[in-house]
Amino acid sequence: MNDVQIRSAEKALSVGTWLIVGGAMLFSILTVTPLMERHTPEGWTWTAPILPLVVDAAVVIVVRLDSVLARLGGHGGRWPIALRWMTGAMTLALNVADSALRKELVGVAVHAVAPLLLIVTAETGLAYRQAITAAQQAREDQLKAERKEREQEAAERREAQERRAREEREHAAQLAREQREHEALLAREQTAREEAARREERERAEARERAEREARERREREREQQRVERERLEREAAQRRERERLESEQTEHRQQQERAERETREREALLSGGPVNTKLPEDRARQIVTAAHASGVPVRTAAELCGWSVGWVSTRYQELRDTNPAALEGASA
Repeated sequence: MNDVQIRSAEKALSVGTWLIVGGAMLFSILTVTPLMERHTPEGWTWTAPILPLVVDAAVVIVVRLDSVLARLGGHGGRWPIALRWMTGAMTLALNVADSALRKELVGVAVHAVAPLLLIVTAETGLAYRQAITAAQQAREDQLKAERKEREQEAAERREAQERRAREEREHAAQLAREQREHEALLAREQTAREEAARREERERAEARERAEREARERREREREQQRVERERLEREAAQRRERERLESEQTEHRQQQERAERETREREALLSGGPVNTKLPEDRARQIVTAAHASGVPVRTAAELCGWSVGWVSTRYQELRDTNPAALEGASA
């Protein structure tokens, strides 16, 4: 059994157990509460559901702790067994008591189904969980043994590889010694020939260095001339870019002034109409309010110019302030 199957079985057991426990608790509360109401002093009938709740809570504790102990592979001793059977017997007695007092054998049998199923499920669930825990432990032991075997095989392979590498290194060292001896012999024979070749090479190198030095000096003079010419061209280009930048800034400044003068004329034209007695169209009124806001005209004056209410104009002023706070700060400054 693999880990997926174990987890699936444990999940199915847990879900099924809690479904049975929940159903038995609900059935027990619904069955025992009327019995407790009939045997409770008048005025205390509201306490009738407490006893079945307490007994069923003990059942939940037993089932829950049994599942935890079984998962951990532990055992609680005799007291958990006593509590499990005591709560099961109490649940059975409370469920069949009403039918037993009326001597209804069918009722006793019917009301005994849920408690008996709960008792057997608790015992069976504990056994299943212990079996699942044992299976998990066996699976872990098997995995540990397989891992240990793989590690041992890997160690043996590493030892074999290290042994082969050591033998290869020793063989390579021997070949290297033989090669060095052979090379030393060849080197001694070659030394005399190389000495003559080096003298001739030095003479050629000196002649080549003189030629290269002269060529390098000539190239340096040419690079210096090119650098001077390039610096002159860069200065001229920088001066030309500076002139173009100044001309562009002057043109932009002139356009801004013209645009500002045009906007001022438009605002003055909108505000030159004087107070009106009727509401102007909303588009015309918004244009007047916008011009008044830009010119710092009071709200009441703007309302007289467009014929709309002071509240409406105040709202437009607030919208303009919200949408263009930078312009408001510039106007305030």
